[in-house]
Amino acid sequence: MAGLTQRLWAHGSVRFGSVVLLGVLVLSLAAPWLGTVDPAAMDAGVINQPAGKAGVFHLPDGSVVTHTFWLGTDNFGRDVYSRVMYGGRISLVVGLCTALLALSLGGVCGLLAGYFRQVDAVLMRVMDGLMAIPAVLLAIALVAVLGANVATVVVAIAIPEVPRVTRLVRSLVLSLREEAYVEAARALATPTSVILWRHVLPNAMAPLMVQGTFVAASAVLTEAILSFLGLGLPPDVPTWGNIMAEGRVQFSMQPGNVLYPALFLVPTVLAINLLGDGLRDVLDPKFAKRVG
Repeated sequence: MAGLTQRLWAHGSVRFGSVVLLGVLVLSLAAPWLGTVDPAAMDAGVINQPAGKAGVFHLPDGSVVTHTFWLGTDNFGRDVYSRVMYGGRISLVVGLCTALLALSLGGVCGLLAGYFRQVDAVLMRVMDGLMAIPAVLLAIALVAVLGANVATVVVAIAIPEVPRVTRLVRSLVLSLREEAYVEAARALATPTSVILWRHVLPNAMAPLMVQGTFVAASAVLTEAILSFLGLGLPPDVPTWGNIMAEGRVQFSMQPGNVLYPALFLVPTVLAINLLGDGLRDVLDPKFAKRVG
């Protein structure tokens, strides 16, 4: 384990991605102690304030605080800095939960399709049908039907990713099921569930973890797209996407309302993708041999 950790940390992409993600996570979790106010609070007296201006801010409970608007305010009198800091929480939660849900569903479907030929014919046709629908359009349709909250957004983004995970796991299982140790386990009348859980799944975990990082990056970006289109989470829940969506109407006068959340969104997605590339390089022996 120590050797694997050293090899992972020695890889530049893993190191860069981990540091950036850790930084975003710390900033998001520590937001209440970083000079922020309630991200949903509106004060009509400080509408469209420029970045860096100090003033008083009226909170919903009637209290008044002296506050510096580091990134200015939007056209509803909300502090952009506070919304960007808190918005990272939702984006990271959506990315993580979407990856876990897609990997869980896709992993189970892939195991079944790859190991049982009767299930394969039916299950993969269903997956092919889902893959024929553009992911963003399918997510928009699901959010419209299920409603907009964190759970439904996660489900709506995860469902289009399930077929891709299923196809990956299926291809791995089709190869692994012919390995000598699996044949030996079958010859010893080992229950199928034990073979899948103890022998097949562990050997498919490395590619599955790499795929999970790409699913998480796609989820963060898709959530931002849905929010930007007005089909994601409601405006009172700050996310980088809906901050940009609300800021676009005043982009010519207040470009920072779009650019500031984008400056967090882009490095976060890039860091997750680089982390996935690094994990693939280290965990996939075949790829490591090719690049070496």
